[in-house]
This record gives sequence, structure tokens and C-alpha cells, in this order.
Amino acid sequence: MKRMMSGVMAATAVLAMIAHAHAADVASVVGALPDPLKAQYDGAPQKILPSAWDNWTPPPKPWKWCHSESYQGNPWRVTVTKELKRLVDGLIADGTVSSFEVSDSNNDVSQQINQIRAFIDKKCSIITSIPGSATALDDAVAAAAKAGIPFITAAGSVTSPDAINVDSNYARWGYDMMSAINKSLPSGGNVLMVEGIAGHPIVAQERQGADKALKEDKGLKVSRSVNGNWTANVTKTVVLQAIATNPAQIDAVWSTGSESRVIAEAFAQAGRPAPLITGSLTGDALGYWKANPDKYRFEGHALLPHWTAQTLFRVAARMLDGQKPKLNTLMIPIPAVHEADLGKWYKDCMTPDAVSVFPVPPTDPMPEDLLDAYFTGAKPTIGWDYSKTPDACAK
Repeated sequence: MKRMMSGVMAATAVLAMIAHAHAADVASVVGALPDPLKAQYDGAPQKILPSAWDNWTPPPKPWKWCHSESYQGNPWRVTVTKELKRLVDGLIADGTVSSFEVSDSNNDVSQQINQIRAFIDKKCSIITSIPGSATALDDAVAAAAKAGIPFITAAGSVTSPDAINVDSNYARWGYDMMSAINKSLPSGGNVLMVEGIAGHPIVAQERQGADKALKEDKGLKVSRSVNGNWTANVTKTVVLQAIATNPAQIDAVWSTGSESRVIAEAFAQAGRPAPLITGSLTGDALGYWKANPDKYRFEGHALLPHWTAQTLFRVAARMLDGQKPKLNTLMIPIPAVHEADLGKWYKDCMTPDAVSVFPVPPTDPMPEDLLDAYFTGAKPTIGWDYSKTPDACAK
């Protein structure tokens, strides 16, 4: 027994030394990043580790690109897939990639796991994904890694140390949006919280940040929390129900999706004063603001599908090109959008019905030289040219 206990203590000591070494490695890498990237790791809820792919050798060309989607039920997610396909098609055209295959599990985590394992069996060169769970996919990700296939996520991290997560600090985003509400309501007020898909990793992170800001401002009171599933018709229904069951004034809506227009419409339909709404800017929201400037108040960010697909593509393409990511989670800053800036983002094709139109930042939110900081052996991304991003009004 004594010998066994000594072995356990020795193993524990070794694990502690490894964890300490990993923490030191991560701190060193993060500390050397440019300030805009370094700031993204402050208070990040994700577990940041050294990359598990720093010695990976890509397979010979042409590569087989596979994409595992967890949901395609709203225009934002459809646009991500469309833009990712446009970019990969460019590599198919020059013979670098042989094929691009997409699966969609429609919010069924078990189905997504099965689809990932099918991609492994098909010997995909790389698997990109918007995961439906932070933890449930870990065994499938480990199986992909064992087969030598990188698994790269966007719009939500997974906890597997074998993944590369192209993510943002959504806890910080949730905090920043609630802080904006705090500033707009110095005397306090009532807040309706409209969250995304229950159980999604981003939802938990965003709420964590919002709750932190709420603790710092005791004047704000949460009237109710509902799940709009990042889907317009669901969001409008739950917001109308929340308004009907909360006769007291609602001063602000903390929302994390692309449905700010339908939230504003719900308040107008109910004859309630326009609240300040947070979230991600969209074309239909800008169209509604242009037509109803007195009924739409906004403070948020541009968490846009085009650059979500673009950063996912660029990290995957760089890895296939032999570049080595330094960390398991590469944080991408989310561009801020203030109410005073709405006119700069508006275009003529943006109407209240333009639900599939998403603004395109005039300049790359993640310039190549900034992305270089995340890679050993960094060089320009193959198949990448931001100037070729489709215009927001392009058909």
C-alpha cells in the first residue's frame, strides 16, 4: 500500500509540474502577443493551453476539407457556411483542395458526434466546425486527433485539448454589453435578457460576463431571461410573451444574437417605449433603424458571419500550409458598433426585411500581420484576399 501511495504521489507531482509548465508556456505566449490580442485573454473563460498541433505535418495535397455544423436554422449560420464554401472553393479551383463536404446536425449533439466520426472514416484532411456543445464532442475530437486530423472550431470553443478554437472572449462581450446598459441607465432600470440556444458554449460565456456586470451595478434588475435561440421568429415570440407578463417598464434588452430588429418590433407592436438593445448588428436592423429612427436604439458589436467564416478558414488554411498555432484558443477581437456609428454601416439594400444581409466591415477586423502573431512559421494565408469579400448588398 505504501509503495502504491508513493506511486500516486509521484504521478500527482508530475502532473502538477506539467500543468505548471503549461501555464508558464501560455503566459509567455500571451505576454508576447500584440496588445489587441493580449487583451482578449483577460478574464477569458476558456481554458487556454499550448497547441497540441505544434509538430503536425499536413498530408500531401490536394486536401479534403470537411465542415461539421451544429445548426443551420438562421441566416447568420447559413451565411457562415456560404462564405466558408466560397473561400474553400477558391482552393478547389487551384487544385489545393479536392473537395468540401458539410454536415448539419440540427442541434442534435449525438448526431454531430456521429457526423464527425464519419468524417474521420472518410479521411478528411481537416475538420472545421461550429460545435453544438463545449464538452460532448471531446471524444470525437480526440479520435480525429488520433487519426491525424485537426479539429478547428469557430463561434464557441470545445474543452478538448486536441482542438484548435478560433474564438472570441464572449464573457467579455457579455460584460461589455451589460456595462453599456449600465452607463445608459445611471439611475438603474429593468433589463430583459434574451439568450441564444440553451446549452451552447457561447451562451454560458456571455451570461457569465453579463452576471459579472450586474453584480457591479446593483441598480439594474433582470425582469426575465428567455431563450430566443438566435432565431428571429422564436425571439419575437418569447419577447412578446415576456412583455405581456411584465407590465413594468423594460428599459433595456440584453441580447446576444442578430435579432435586435425583431426585438424592437415587438416593443413597438406592444406599444411599449423603445428600449436600448444590445447584440450583433445586422442589415435588417439597420434597415429598421433607417425607417424608424425613434424606435431603434442600439449598442453592441459586429459579430458577423463573414469574418467568423474568414478567420476559421484562415487558421485552417495556415495549418494545412504548415504553420504551427502557438495556443489551443486563438482569440479574435469583436468590432464594437455604437449607436452614433449606425449611419456608417447602413447601405441602400438594407431594409427591415433584409434578414439575410449582414454588414461587412470596410477593413479587415483581423489583419494578416495580427494573425501572424498566433503562428510559428507565419506567412500569408493561402487563398486569402479580404478585398474579395462579397459586398453586403451582393446577391
